[in-house]
Amino acid sequence: MTTEPNGHHGRARARTLADELRASGDDQLATLLRLRPDLLNPVPTDLTQLSARLSGRASALRALERLDTFTLQVAEALAAAPGDSTGGTPDTVVRDLLAGPARGAKPHPDAEPVDRAAVLAALPGALAALRERALLWGPDSGLHLVIAVREALAPTATAPGGTGLGPTLAEATLGMSPARLQQLLQGAGLPGTPDPVTAVAALTALLGDRKRCAALLAEAPPAALGVLEKLVWGPPTGTVPDAARPVTAEQARSPIEWLLARGLLLPSGPGTVVLPRELALHLRGGRSHKAVHPGPPPLVPAAERDPQAVDNAAAGQAHTAVRTVEELLDLWGLQPPPALRAGGLGVRDLKRTAAAVDCPEQHTAFWLELAYGAGLIAPDGGDAGELWAPTPAYDLWLQQPTADRWTVLARAWLAATRVAGLVGTPDGKGKARAPLGPELDRVLAPATRRAVLSLLADLPPGAVAGAEGLLPVQRWYRPLRGGAVGPDGRDLRSQLTGFTLAEAELLGVTGRGALGAAGRALLAGQDPAPVLAPLLPEPLDHVILQPDLTAIAPGPLLTPLAQALALCAEIESKGGATVYRFTGESIRRALDAGRTAADLHAFLERHSRTGVPQPLAYLVDDVARRHGVLRVGAASAYLRCDDPALLAEVQADRRAAELRLRMLAPTVLAAQSAPDTVLAVLRSMGYAPAAESADGDLVITRPDSHRTPPRTAPAPVADGPAAPDEVLLAAAVKAIRAGDRAATAQRRETVTGPAAAPLPRTAAADTLAALQTAVLLGERMWIGYINAEGLATQRVIDPVKVEGGFVTAFDHHAEKVARFALHRITGVAELAED
Repeated sequence: MTTEPNGHHGRARARTLADELRASGDDQLATLLRLRPDLLNPVPTDLTQLSARLSGRASALRALERLDTFTLQVAEALAAAPGDSTGGTPDTVVRDLLAGPARGAKPHPDAEPVDRAAVLAALPGALAALRERALLWGPDSGLHLVIAVREALAPTATAPGGTGLGPTLAEATLGMSPARLQQLLQGAGLPGTPDPVTAVAALTALLGDRKRCAALLAEAPPAALGVLEKLVWGPPTGTVPDAARPVTAEQARSPIEWLLARGLLLPSGPGTVVLPRELALHLRGGRSHKAVHPGPPPLVPAAERDPQAVDNAAAGQAHTAVRTVEELLDLWGLQPPPALRAGGLGVRDLKRTAAAVDCPEQHTAFWLELAYGAGLIAPDGGDAGELWAPTPAYDLWLQQPTADRWTVLARAWLAATRVAGLVGTPDGKGKARAPLGPELDRVLAPATRRAVLSLLADLPPGAVAGAEGLLPVQRWYRPLRGGAVGPDGRDLRSQLTGFTLAEAELLGVTGRGALGAAGRALLAGQDPAPVLAPLLPEPLDHVILQPDLTAIAPGPLLTPLAQALALCAEIESKGGATVYRFTGESIRRALDAGRTAADLHAFLERHSRTGVPQPLAYLVDDVARRHGVLRVGAASAYLRCDDPALLAEVQADRRAAELRLRMLAPTVLAAQSAPDTVLAVLRSMGYAPAAESADGDLVITRPDSHRTPPRTAPAPVADGPAAPDEVLLAAAVKAIRAGDRAATAQRRETVTGPAAAPLPRTAAADTLAALQTAVLLGERMWIGYINAEGLATQRVIDPVKVEGGFVTAFDHHAEKVARFALHRITGVAELAED
């Protein structure tokens, strides 16, 4: 026997996929790299290395996740197709597996009816999609799945997959003794054979022959047929005590034993049996799937709305969203809450914030996550403990028109991987997830949002669809992208769909359940601001002052006016019109911020459509007259006043007992509490004290002074490698083509036999491809191997499996199954007869 490294037959098999890539055009190669960007890290040196990467299990599984249901069913049918895998599977076989044979076989009564014409129409597109992603190669008369795809989708006893089928008879009888195989032949009424290989072939041929298999089943007891019916659509396994016992036809006493004696059930473990794939296909009438879906289910609108009413409702909610975020961040500018040590916002701070803005806690968490994703809030990085506060980007955002501000929020929401709906749900340790915390990212979120909005966009304007109508369509387009199943039995995609519909309504992307005009522009990648702006209410520059110390804003106010009014008045109610109430406390707050009574009078006269009511003017003058009469400074603290009688009154008041005041001079009281405490207590007593600096000057507090240093918005978590741009694709295709021309120009010399030849040397990619092909074709290979001690040896092996960086093979030198590390194999060569 002589050897030929990568002999002609082996080269043809190992490089078939590479040859197809070589024959493809640059556009086809670019499409492949665009659909599977993980292949570009780093750029393959040539097409042989590219074809080896295409056979990687992780890359293949990632590509399978992007297939729709029908394309996946085509791949599953190919993986389950009977016949010789070396010659490939004709597309006609795949067609019959999906739609059932055109004539002859009787369909199983439990199989769902299939539209054969629809299957025939959709099959070429599905095959083309598999070819585009290099999951399939070969002509239509001999289709081959890439090895990693076949291994992932081929049904087994423990993993029947989408078909519900089990292993082939040859796989199920692997390791069965020759004597037992002859007993099965005898039980099935077949003549004996000289070896196990021909015995398995004879049994397989029997189950694959429609007439002979039907004749054998006609002899079965009704109870035995009932057992088969339970397994026919999967799972294909059942529990049987002592399943591996050798039962002959004469010894069979029960329906299970009758089936075991004829190979119609085969042992898959000490206590389990499995239905062979060939028999399952016969019982199913030739169908690989119980239900075949050549197209997505129809999306039927749940309701119809007036499109103009939808746009108006969405615009109104968009305006509310912008104002709510502004109100929240203004609040946090005044009172920044602390950040948890593990990241996020505490439960008490969330409750306090929600109460302050009059929103449910779950909605408040959404608004906060929205602002965080847009880069408007962030931790300030303080040394004494981080605080959540607005960023400088918030001040720039405030200066933009409302439509542009909404666009910033909506784009951040659409691309974000953070999911506010998970706030409060238990994490892996049973603790509730905190808003703004580190455990809210889900890479499936952006794709789900786009899928939901795209389906709504496909409906007529004003049409409404709920999660129960959207989910079946989403599952058809991406059946393997459902995500983990939660405690409630719903997968992540179902949860995200519900979150998306609720959040889109809150944000104003949808209105009354239907996609609005601005939402359509956002989804299409256009600027939604010009679409939204005409629908928004025009901001007002005036309010209506009333004698009961209230001001009514009949619509949205200009941002500067709204901020100034919120400084000197309390918001009493919100809605179509906002009601502000002036109080002594609110006027004092404006005076503390540096306003004077004259400033407040001028402000009210300038922005009121009516005259300033006398009670309001008196309130401003009265608070201003008393403001600052008392001065509080740091001693611990002291009170200073030019009116000794007023100081005596304060000292005698029992409500001031906690301050422990002591008279130092007729115009000065010393306190044992901090200045902030003294200010708070005196204000609660009805006074209007002012803070004083160490130099005796009035301290003016500005409520909007807290900002973080410049911060960038959190980047969404990447869902796999980023899609390459056209420049990178063109450069990669050019480099791969150049490397392939250089690689194919070289020719290796023929090596003689293992006894006289040096170790075979091949590139790592060639080694992997050749070994994977040897597994598929059952070929014997000669390898060079360097063991753990560094000694170089030559081995003749029969590869069984290539997985996880190891080759499992039968070693003819050691006469046992062994594992070989791929990185220690110097090269491979095919053994050839003299």
